[in-house]
Amino acid sequence: MANRLTQSTSPYLLQHKDNPVDWWEWGPEALAEAERLSKPIFLSVGYAACHWCHVMAHESFEDDQVAAALNAGFVAIKVDREERPDIDAIYMSATTALTGRGGWPMTCLLTPAGQPFFCGTYYPKPALLRLLGQVSDAWTHQRDEILAGGERIVQALRETPATGLQTPLSATGLGQAEARLAGGYDWQDGGFGPAPKFPPSMVLEFLLRHWARTGTGRDLQMVEGTCTAMARGGMYDQLAGGFARYSVDAGWVVPHFEKMLYDNAQLLRVYLHLWRATGSPLADRVSRQTADFLLRDLGTGEGGFASSLDADAEAVEGLTYVWTTRQLVEVLGEPDALRAAALLGVTDSGTFEPGRSTLQLRTEPEDAQWWEAIRNRLLGSRGLRPQPARDDKVVTGWNGLAISALSEAGLLLGDSVYLQAAQRCARFLTGSHLVGGRLRRASRAGVVGAATGVADDYGNLAEGLLTLHQATGDPRWLTAAGELLDTALAHFADGRGGFFDTADDAEQLFTRPRSAADNAEPAGQSSLSGALLTYSALTGSSRHREAADAAVAAAAVLAAENPRFAGWTLAVAEAMVTGPLQVAVVGEGPQAWDLLRVARASTSPGLVTAHGSPDAPGVPLLAHRPLVAGLAAAYLCRGFVCDRPVTSPQELASALAEKG
Repeated sequence: MANRLTQSTSPYLLQHKDNPVDWWEWGPEALAEAERLSKPIFLSVGYAACHWCHVMAHESFEDDQVAAALNAGFVAIKVDREERPDIDAIYMSATTALTGRGGWPMTCLLTPAGQPFFCGTYYPKPALLRLLGQVSDAWTHQRDEILAGGERIVQALRETPATGLQTPLSATGLGQAEARLAGGYDWQDGGFGPAPKFPPSMVLEFLLRHWARTGTGRDLQMVEGTCTAMARGGMYDQLAGGFARYSVDAGWVVPHFEKMLYDNAQLLRVYLHLWRATGSPLADRVSRQTADFLLRDLGTGEGGFASSLDADAEAVEGLTYVWTTRQLVEVLGEPDALRAAALLGVTDSGTFEPGRSTLQLRTEPEDAQWWEAIRNRLLGSRGLRPQPARDDKVVTGWNGLAISALSEAGLLLGDSVYLQAAQRCARFLTGSHLVGGRLRRASRAGVVGAATGVADDYGNLAEGLLTLHQATGDPRWLTAAGELLDTALAHFADGRGGFFDTADDAEQLFTRPRSAADNAEPAGQSSLSGALLTYSALTGSSRHREAADAAVAAAAVLAAENPRFAGWTLAVAEAMVTGPLQVAVVGEGPQAWDLLRVARASTSPGLVTAHGSPDAPGVPLLAHRPLVAGLAAAYLCRGFVCDRPVTSPQELASALAEKG
């Protein structure tokens, strides 16, 4: 019999709708039920592409014995962490405080008031049954101690001090952060720190910007080394494009196979910027293939992008993606199979599990035409295998990242298909995810969910709309971004320069979550700081510039002490130190487009562009910028103070090189 999750808009929750567990969604009704029954809450938090979430579901939540224990002694609540990042954040802080580590599935035991008194992650069925029995017994005989313990945990979490120097990140501070990153760089295999290795997208953006401003050669070496290692290894899909979530080993050979929208959107932008800086053929290829992956495999009918592809197929991790030597022979025939195995690192012993290998492309094939034919044959055969499930909910912030990446892909790669996809996504989000002037977190099949938007939804979507405005010249995207940022300033600001993750009128949890640390995606605070800076550069708004400066300053301690978790803050600070530069191109026709191409090819950190007719309405950077002798002209500015206009691409390129 189906449970209460049948009406959910979350694919993760829908995976549990037929469990014998009497699940509730998080909400006042579930908490009221726990109070009414005077039962503890069993909180399980995960996400659709999580391998160990599936394992625990199959072992325990589909099991009648576990379900009987949960239904008898607890109010069981299931949460999709991607739909409710606020709930995930506060209980993950409790989990890491109590256990020293975190992860998903996250398993928390709460008082009826929602206070955690026991936290953990994955539990095999026998361990879970023991835990449920012990907690039920303690709840019966030691309830006062449990309630007091929950209160102590909550008080400790509430008292965690906010950090921030309230001083800007100067060029000196940025240099120190760069040096600390270089000290932790893996000069053999690329990336930072030991395994497991996650794609350090925001750190790479910072290093590219620091290199562009200072010319520090090792910055480009770290970016090229990491991007090459990721793209050559098993973490990258050598047949269809797109990156898996992370590598379990230091050499990027074996991935955790789920593919996330937020990773691929950010990595697309990194590879685009690397190609712009170096002309790397590898970066060009990976950019195009990753953009194609987004459109082909994650695009939705409404114009948005789905959240992820699962790591598993038919409950087997990596089943879709790994190969044996025998399978290569079956598809390609022996001569081509032997050649392909050598090229792709497929061995009899296996690189993933015994006999099964991930596909790597450590060198470019000598015969590109042969490789393209082989790739298509392997991809066609792979398409006949069981395929991973798709989490098709459309998350606002992650789609904002996709809009940014696809807008730039359309411009830099000269492919209008990517830009059109960014426009469709922007129209869908602003038309459906904005309800009464406020963002919702997610939708599915065009139906918007009840969960309200968090800070990174506002910051990442605003960033995407600002990038789209620069790509198209359409002022409506600039206006929409400004409205989002003003809403964020009104409802998320903490009064000390930083931002909370949730709005001041959102559901009140036992603490209001906040973090300046970037993780798999920009933190709400850093995403807002970047969008505020770009908006101020495009409009001349000192109010938004001051807010951007304050947000970066509020993360200065984190950036100094642990730059790996402040990559986007550092990237934004690089743009602040540089200006950022502004290029206004007035006029139409081939000459104007030639000027725009030069501006967009610049690596100057955070550079913004505007283009259109002189004094075009709704585009402040074009105001009072006339043509020059009837010709299209480019105005190079910093803080809306401009040099004399130039009319040739060569003059603009020289001016940009001088300004940096």
